[in-house]
Amino acid sequence: MERIPSIEMDAVIVATTYGEAALLRGRGENNDLLFLPRHGLKHSLPPHKINYRANIQALADLGVRYVLAAYAVGSINRQVPPLGLVAVDDILDFTGGREATFFDGGNNGVKHIDMTSPFCPRLREALLENAPRHALTIRSSGTYVCTNGPRLETPAEIRMFRKLGADVVGMTLVPELILAKERELCSAAVCFSINWAAGMDEKVEFVQDGLDELHARLMGLFIDTLRGMAKTG
Repeated sequence: MERIPSIEMDAVIVATTYGEAALLRGRGENNDLLFLPRHGLKHSLPPHKINYRANIQALADLGVRYVLAAYAVGSINRQVPPLGLVAVDDILDFTGGREATFFDGGNNGVKHIDMTSPFCPRLREALLENAPRHALTIRSSGTYVCTNGPRLETPAEIRMFRKLGADVVGMTLVPELILAKERELCSAAVCFSINWAAGMDEKVEFVQDGLDELHARLMGLFIDTLRGMAKTG
């Protein structure tokens, strides 16, 4: 999902304290819509090499208030099959070696962000409320376990994550979510499954059929929800 379907967009490079971030901005009446391709404009960055701090800082510098993010994931919970959607509301962090905070001491100081409610309740509620209008069924809660990648997980790791309560597994929500929360951005996430995780089936197979339509509906839902949030303030 490297852009918003049906909306013309221009590339924008934003210089931040943490490096440059590449974004896409809508043209004309869609000028208030920004799309951040986290893997780069050419989808060339692996999860562990994304400059998450530059990406989130760029959104903050541009005055963004609401962030809706989509994540391709593997399914651990049988109730979230491939092509299934879940609005995750909690995380397990198994990443390492990533710049995961803006508050790293020195001039930036030290601050401990409360993660009791990782996502913005208002935005999640609006997202779930709007979903039926876009012919989407979204599971209203779930736990995302984030691994470092770029390799996929082993069956033993997936068994462990399942015992810990994870529903889906991916490689990019952390530290994106943490950094957005540190910059006081109201964010919510929808995960779309593209495979059963290792050990859940005979082998890992990624679905393709139906993804484009799912992406289009999801982006329509995101835009509808963001427009509504902008009106309510």
